[in-house]
Order: sequence, then structure tokens, then C-alpha cells
Amino acid sequence: MRDIVIEKAKRLPIEKQAVEIVERKGLGHPDTICDAVCEAVSRKLSKYYLEHFGKVLHHNVDKGLLVAGKSMPKFGGGSVVKPFKIIVAGRATSQLGKEKINVGKIAIEAVRDVMKNFHMLEQEHYKIEIEIEEGAGNLQEVFRSNVELANDTSFGVGYAPYSRTENLVLAISDMLNSKAFIKKFPAVGEDIKVMALRERDEIKVTVAVAFIDKYISGIEEYYEVKEKIREEIKRKAKKYGECDVIVNALDKPAFEAKSIDDVYLTVTGLSAEMGDDGQVGRGNRVNGLITPCREMSLEAAAGKNPTRHVGKLYNVLANIIASDIVKQGLANECYVKILSRIGSPVNEPQAVSVQIVDGFTLGKKNEIKAVVESWLDRINEVIPLIVDGKLRIY
Repeated sequence: MRDIVIEKAKRLPIEKQAVEIVERKGLGHPDTICDAVCEAVSRKLSKYYLEHFGKVLHHNVDKGLLVAGKSMPKFGGGSVVKPFKIIVAGRATSQLGKEKINVGKIAIEAVRDVMKNFHMLEQEHYKIEIEIEEGAGNLQEVFRSNVELANDTSFGVGYAPYSRTENLVLAISDMLNSKAFIKKFPAVGEDIKVMALRERDEIKVTVAVAFIDKYISGIEEYYEVKEKIREEIKRKAKKYGECDVIVNALDKPAFEAKSIDDVYLTVTGLSAEMGDDGQVGRGNRVNGLITPCREMSLEAAAGKNPTRHVGKLYNVLANIIASDIVKQGLANECYVKILSRIGSPVNEPQAVSVQIVDGFTLGKKNEIKAVVESWLDRINEVIPLIVDGKLRIY
């Protein structure tokens, strides 16, 4: 019998708390790039294993680092002097029986697929290092079982629904990183960050946008484009209520700015080109956000094996369960925590904790438990969604 504990949480719903802070690091942020490339390597390996062996073999490629390069931006177009470096490290099965698997080649292809998404980045702007070796024997044994066994003692955390501020941050970030927006404003690089502060009913949003020098002729045009982007953000934000928006807060005021040192200008649209390093797990959680006013896991989910590594699987599943509980009208706000034990079936966690913040009634306990049981029974349905990239991991 599964250990599922359902209780009323003694806390205010997020919307009633006086202060809320929400952050999202955009697709070109160095930390997000690390998450993206490690996750891409895991997904490409998983697909290869499934195609050739019928199941996902042992791998964890969740150690990634970006070492920044050096550039010389200038109005009208500068240059990258020293490429930045992407390092992917971890463990993966490179041979099964007599069949060898070119893990390094698969990994490099996966990284390049990610880097193609940045519209001003050329292959000479970055280097790739792959440091993936065979895994420990006892962890490989876990994968020889016909039953999916947890390969770590870890936990996942999820909640639902998103708050108004969280939805606002996601909407702004997704808009700025969209191909349609970049087509309209080619000077906008993919390296963005959105930070929102809600104090009671007032929301302040600070956005960092890496501008591309090729599309900016001088100081005056920089501030013209920046103001247009600020207005686009404010229009997008209206759906979620009025808010103050600041873009590139470190810029000098327009009347004081005299050179590129006074504004945020890049060659590639990525701060990785000059002095901003990155690392897996330092950015967005699996719901796409960083939310210090919520419970969340510090697990680096990107790059972990989607079938057995509960540091990934349980974080994804916890968010799905929480969303389903709210969707079915069983709670207005809730948190879900799932704890594993290494070597135990992934659908038999040590414990599942469901805390209902708002909308708790004793009469709904059995229905909530049924939702949890149902998703644990169907946990294998989640795995292909991860492998196919249909769920947010960062």
C-alpha cells in the first residue's frame, strides 16, 4: 500500500501573501543553455537506446558547464575574439553486448542542434567538450531489471496553479524568446532574464535583454529600440494587470550615455560571448520558473535519465499531479512532494505528501488520493513526453 499523506497546509495562498518574487532565465541565458544542451543529449541518447535496444539504457548527463569567451561588440557589428566553451559531462552506456555506441558523436550532434536555435550564433563562436564515461556497475544493475527502479534516493516537488505573477513572467519570457518577436526586432538576442516583484497588488518587472550590435547603428537607435521593446512588454503585461517595466536597468540614462560601455550590447545576443559563465541546475526549475516564495526542489533535472532518475521524473510528476488536483476542482492551490528510495520501483515511492493550501475539505481526500494513485500507475506515460521534449524541464 502506498504511503500518501493528504493534509491542509498552514500557510497563506500565494496570491494573499504580501510579497512574491518570480524569475525566469531565458533560452539564451548561460545557465539555461547548459540545461538545454544536457537535456538534449539525454533525449538523443534515450531515442537512440529505444530505437536500437527497445529501452532507455543507463545514463546521466546532468553535469554541464559553460565557460564564457571574449568579444568586442561595436555599433554596426563587432566580433567574437575567443569562443565560449560548452562542457557536457556524465555517465552513459557506450556498449551493450557486442554493439558499441558512439556516445560522443550523439552528444555533439545534440549540442549543435540546440545552438542552431540562436539566430546570430555561428559554429566558430563556441567549442564543445564531451566528457561522458561508463557508469558505476551498481547503477547499471538497476537498468537490467524489467521493473523501472529508482537509481537515486531523491525527491520531487510541484505545485499548482501558477500565480498571476508567475504567468506574467512566463508570458513575457516566451514572447521575447519567440521567433516572431525576434523577426520583428532582430536586435533582440535570446539571452534574456525576467524578474518580477509583486508587493500586494503592485508588480514591478525588471527585464535584461542582450542587444545585438549588428542591428544597432548608435546610442540613439539603441534607446529607441529599447523603448519599443519596453512598450511591447507593457502591452503583453496588461492581461495580468498594470505593472512597471524596466529594461536593462544597468544602462546609463539616455542623456548620459556616450559609448557601448554605457549600454548592454553583444555580438551574438548571448552574454556567454563575454564573461558570463553557466552551469546546469542554477536556473529554472522544471516548471520553467525560479520561485523563492514557493516550495521547490534544488535538483538539476536537465540531463538526468527520464525513466529511472527520480530527481527528474518525480519533479515532473509532482507538477502534473498538483495541476490535475486543481483542474479537477479538488483544491484551489496545492503542493505535492514525492520521495523515492534507491532500488525501489519508481511507481512505489517512499511517500507522497499532498498539502492543500486553499480549498481543503475532508470529503475530497479520497478523490485526491485517487488522482495520486492514478498518476503513479501511469507513470510510464510521462516518460515519452519527456523524451519527445513535450514537457518543460527548464
